[in-house]
Amino acid sequence: MTRTANRLLVMLGIFILIAASCGEDEPEPVDATGVKAAWIYEGTVSDIGWNATHDDARIIANDATRATTFAVENVPGEGEEFANIVRDLIITDKINLVVGTAFAHQNSMEQLAVEFPDVVFEHAGGFKKNPTNFGNFYGRMYQPRYAAGVAAALASPSGSLGYVAGFPFPEVIRGINAFTLGAQSVNPEATVEVVWTSSNNDPAVETNAANALVEIGVDVIAAHQDSVASGLVAQQNGLRWVGYDSDQRDAAPSAFLTATVWNWSDRYIDVIESMARGDHEIGSYWGGLDEGIVGLAEPSGLTDEQGEKVADVLAKIAKGDLGIFDGPVFDQSGALRIEEGARLTDDDLLAMNWFVQGVVGSIPR
Repeated sequence: MTRTANRLLVMLGIFILIAASCGEDEPEPVDATGVKAAWIYEGTVSDIGWNATHDDARIIANDATRATTFAVENVPGEGEEFANIVRDLIITDKINLVVGTAFAHQNSMEQLAVEFPDVVFEHAGGFKKNPTNFGNFYGRMYQPRYAAGVAAALASPSGSLGYVAGFPFPEVIRGINAFTLGAQSVNPEATVEVVWTSSNNDPAVETNAANALVEIGVDVIAAHQDSVASGLVAQQNGLRWVGYDSDQRDAAPSAFLTATVWNWSDRYIDVIESMARGDHEIGSYWGGLDEGIVGLAEPSGLTDEQGEKVADVLAKIAKGDLGIFDGPVFDQSGALRIEEGARLTDDDLLAMNWFVQGVVGSIPR
């Protein structure tokens, strides 16, 4: 099965919310042939991870809108080389939409947006923007991370879980905390050991980090990484694995438990069609399970009852009935961080710099 087909199945049907109702008129088709867009990747689209998810979505958006799209691989995250490549695409190929997919792209994109005010720049995962032609977008990955924690605790005989993490950004910290809280909703004594790699895609470093978790004695390894190295370590040691980015079960089938996954296609179609209509709004988009931009790969190796529990958690999150960071929540020191009846705001989530109780490890400062 292709990566695209896997991605289209990951939300198990009940999590795909159908907006159309019986008798509703079909929307007017949009002629997006005037949109020419370039997706810029720091790595390659064959990584079975971050870049692959974006390029799968680019292809879907290309076919759905009839826009002209390009994939440009192995572009440095920032600096003059990045800027020159993008300038050439704009001047020579008449690109009018640039999608940057590496975190470091945003600095150069911010400058290029001033240089080319008639070009739309959209950045995945960043925080920089301007009010006219430079926006950003992301997904609430902490939502499926919580459900992945539920699955991990259900699959763990010991309650000792591990997490291979990249950089200590709020996004990563949110994910670790959500995973821990999800696990503790099943097993209040569950703990999550964290090992940092200071990388997003370095298989050798990730292998060492996962092996360190094996030595600690965890029985499930989760990862916020773009390679499948931690899954290979889990499989070699008879452990379970929670992947990231896409449904990666084929990489380590006996270890695979589930994966938190991206589905960017609807967002890309919306951007292209709104540009074609002339009503594209620049801003910060942060979608969740309810909008389908994030999801959870179908769990493997759980009983039917356990699978239904994970599905129920996902459905409640998507409907807004279950808040990931609803109080009371305590931090590692035992201090009350979220009072009973309270829920963290988006500003709080975007600035998260503390671990919940049950996380073992510290945040590099």
